[in-house]
Amino acid sequence: MAKAKKLKILMPLPSYDFDPTEAAISWQVLHQHGVTVHFATPEATPAIPDARMLKGTGLSVFKKILMARQDAVAACTAMLADGNFLKPLHYRNVSSKGFDGLILPGGHAPGMRVYLESRALQNLTVAFFEQKKPVGAICHGVVLAARAKRKDGKSVLYGRKTTALLRKQEMAAYNLTRLWLGTYYRTYPETTVQDEVTAALASPADFLTGPMPGIQRDSTENRKPGFTVVDGNYISARWPGDAYSFAYGFLKLL
Repeated sequence: MAKAKKLKILMPLPSYDFDPTEAAISWQVLHQHGVTVHFATPEATPAIPDARMLKGTGLSVFKKILMARQDAVAACTAMLADGNFLKPLHYRNVSSKGFDGLILPGGHAPGMRVYLESRALQNLTVAFFEQKKPVGAICHGVVLAARAKRKDGKSVLYGRKTTALLRKQEMAAYNLTRLWLGTYYRTYPETTVQDEVTAALASPADFLTGPMPGIQRDSTENRKPGFTVVDGNYISARWPGDAYSFAYGFLKLL
């Protein structure tokens, strides 16, 4: 009997400031189901998660609401020790060849810009879409997908339905913390994630907000609070509170 193929997926990350929940919960769910996860960073050095999301530093009384939950912290600690995580590929050396899927995690701190603005990652995303391999994007990761342009100049998300970090979520986090954290929650102060992603779509109606999220996040046992949008080989989600629904949904696409 032929041995079953072991699935391999690629997860690019910035050098620092990625959201620990969105990356690590995705890694954990896939790892637990026998999927090998490889990573890529701008300098081929291990990525550093957003420390504020792990420790809650500077989040004041909103710490319990905004920082990563303890299950995500534990998952991130395990991911940081993973052999593939410690030996990432360089952005310029990545391709879709040999990989069965692509996951684009998010994060909102300043270090995310190099990742979101990488032409290499945008071209990589186009290749995965063209080859109809599963692509998952969550939160700001959807911005990277929206910026990935096909040969006709339109986004790979043009003609698809998607979700992403909601304008209400982004502005709420910013307004709660701006007196002492400034624009920490506004990766691009001139626009919001929802506005940029919506502008790349065929119709504003293709951006789906889902039910307005509260402070409850989903989990392995309870995925009801999570929200995702699946369109063909593409799955998207809004924020860390959707992370388990997102990871299991991506696993299903694989």
